[in-house]
Amino acid sequence: MTSQATGSRRGRPGYDRETVLRRAVDLFNERGYDATSTADLARDLGVSKSAIFHHVSSKEELLASALDEALTALASAVDAAADDVRTPGSSATDRLRATVAESVRILVAHLPTVTLLLRVRGNSAVEQAALERRRVIDEKLARLVREAAAEGTLRTDLAPELISRLVFGTVNSLVEWYRPGGTLSPDDLAEQVTALAFDGLAVRPGTLPAPPTVEP
Repeated sequence: MTSQATGSRRGRPGYDRETVLRRAVDLFNERGYDATSTADLARDLGVSKSAIFHHVSSKEELLASALDEALTALASAVDAAADDVRTPGSSATDRLRATVAESVRILVAHLPTVTLLLRVRGNSAVEQAALERRRVIDEKLARLVREAAAEGTLRTDLAPELISRLVFGTVNSLVEWYRPGGTLSPDDLAEQVTALAFDGLAVRPGTLPAPPTVEP
């Protein structure tokens, strides 16, 4: 219902709904959703509140749209792995690795909205609905971990639910420090996070540790 309502709103020339949404997400992340008012958003954009309401019906609509973007993107990666869509017949372990890597790429591509998603606490109906959708995603991830463990490729002394929380907790922690435009590309980041999650920090046979850095 929300997507139909928002999709029917037409933007003004040179000032569209997408601009309002992106700046709103930034403000929600900077100040907190509850502490940011529609008046704050209008002031930041240099427009009147009526200009904001030309594009959306409420602040809650902006929050719902932002959370839906993040959840839809994350769910797509998990659903593809859980349903064996991308590589039919692949092992659960391979699909789990691919899901971890894709989750990193999605987080980077949708960094502001995923950051907002990870900060919601269920203080409204919109947030509660988002948390329920996130719970479904988490359950699918845990199921995929259990399938990989059943293949004998994961440690059996750790509960699959714990592995899932630790691995994807590491992925989620990227919102706290990763900044786009740095020396580490999204693909490089995805590869390194996946390697750390599945291969650990130990030096593998046939490899040598990098030499220590010596200050001049």
